[in-house]
Amino acid sequence: MPRRYDAVLCDIDGCIAPEDASPIDAQALAALAAHNRRAAEHHDVPALTLCSGRPAPFAEAISRAIANTSLPIICENGVWLYDPAANTWYRDPAIRPEHLQMVRDAVAWAEDTLVPLGVTIQPGKSASMSLFHPDTDFLRSLMPGLVTAFDDRLWPLRVSMTVRWINCDLTHVSKGSGVERWLTHTGLPPDRVAAIGDTMPDLAMAERVAFFACPANADPDLRARAHLVATAPEARGVLEILDTISRGR
Repeated sequence: MPRRYDAVLCDIDGCIAPEDASPIDAQALAALAAHNRRAAEHHDVPALTLCSGRPAPFAEAISRAIANTSLPIICENGVWLYDPAANTWYRDPAIRPEHLQMVRDAVAWAEDTLVPLGVTIQPGKSASMSLFHPDTDFLRSLMPGLVTAFDDRLWPLRVSMTVRWINCDLTHVSKGSGVERWLTHTGLPPDRVAAIGDTMPDLAMAERVAFFACPANADPDLRARAHLVATAPEARGVLEILDTISRGR
């Protein structure tokens, strides 16, 4: 019987990997790789790829670990597509040099203003900025000031909170714009694509594909919008979702 979906876009943090610094479930990762090898060899289950806010090098490493050799991944909340088949990176062409300079200016401002407060700037990002502090409540309290600072400087940056990070992204770049570019690049229609996420920014994926699912640890507001919620958290939940989608083909 033909498979119902050709591809599944999946977030990394909170889905394939824990949100914190805990080890990745190596057995689950191996099972995801086995799923992708089956998809490549037999074409009877949908291939798993990534749609993440993580910096491109980390996302590429996870893509390799799950044996994704054919489908592009979306990195840095839509800034980059990486196509493993061509071993080529594609930055969103809507990101112009002035946007890159503005992000560099925002990072410099954060280094002067927030790093002395114990905030860490996630390394590896090229057209966005992610902020971390071990006290998540304190980090969340910084959001209004960030919005005001960016507005005062006319920096078009969107401020959003994941479970443990603040993401500062260009307002015209998102997981949604990344999915739209991904669909164009692959030629797949939205009704042949599913997605998996755990926080509200992943709603941008849900709105652009035919089927959306969450692991058990997902934000309750996002779970309410999902077609399927797994009984297991994180990578085990992703495996459960893939199994359900595959059996429903």
